[in-house]
Amino acid sequence: MEFARTESLERLESTVQNDEPVIGAGAGTGISAKFAERGGVDLLIIYNSGRYRMNGRGSLAGLLSYGDANEIVLEMGQEVLPVVEDTPVLAGVNGTDPFREMDVFIEDLRRRGFSGVQNFPTVGLIDEDSSFRKNLEETGMGYDKEVEMIREASDQGMLTCPYVFNEAQAREMTEAGADVVVSHMGLTTSGDIGAETALSLDEAAERVQAHHDAAKSVDDDVMVICHGGPIAWPEDAQYVLDNTEGVVGFFGASSIERLATEDAIEKQAREFKDITVS
Repeated sequence: MEFARTESLERLESTVQNDEPVIGAGAGTGISAKFAERGGVDLLIIYNSGRYRMNGRGSLAGLLSYGDANEIVLEMGQEVLPVVEDTPVLAGVNGTDPFREMDVFIEDLRRRGFSGVQNFPTVGLIDEDSSFRKNLEETGMGYDKEVEMIREASDQGMLTCPYVFNEAQAREMTEAGADVVVSHMGLTTSGDIGAETALSLDEAAERVQAHHDAAKSVDDDVMVICHGGPIAWPEDAQYVLDNTEGVVGFFGASSIERLATEDAIEKQAREFKDITVS
């Protein structure tokens, strides 16, 4: 079910006005989507890392050349969209893909039932000071392409929820028409395949606030939520929201589907292993 941008925004704004957090959930499988929706999430997001993550690989596999990221999202959409009953579903779009006519691809996503987009895979996860990132930017595969993708999706009436990694990007994405700016703190920690190198929660809160303030300086109506790095568990998200002003929610991918699955399956298996035979 595709939701018009206006309807999606009305839902999110109502959530904020009711003093409830906006929660987005990554869905790498249909069952993840089905039960995240039953848990009350406001948005579901499909991107290629979800497939890798739920196959036991690190989420950063989604940035490497293990498959066509945009094609994988189309395949995942066939698995996830039919089981979602009443929640906007966003597609993670590789905006730097040089083999896609982005206006045509965005239109195809709408036709298939996606209600919005997010920029993933994103070169924003690659250190700006690295030679690799500089070379990507210099050869036409930079973050600016992701901004252009968000602008195109906004022009086509889709909900736009881009990842940003610094204040300049927060302003750029808001100028391009972002509805929800997702302040990204890096690869999620915790669990079996989570990151070990990350910011502290205090550092994360400070950075999220800076991204929020930058986005709001462009458009006071834009919503800002947080994601990633040390913000792995509900209490982490609560800490960041308690130590920022104006941030209205959290997007969890590994946090909602991977971490919950790791614990639940191991616990269930151990309990079955503990039964006795006569």
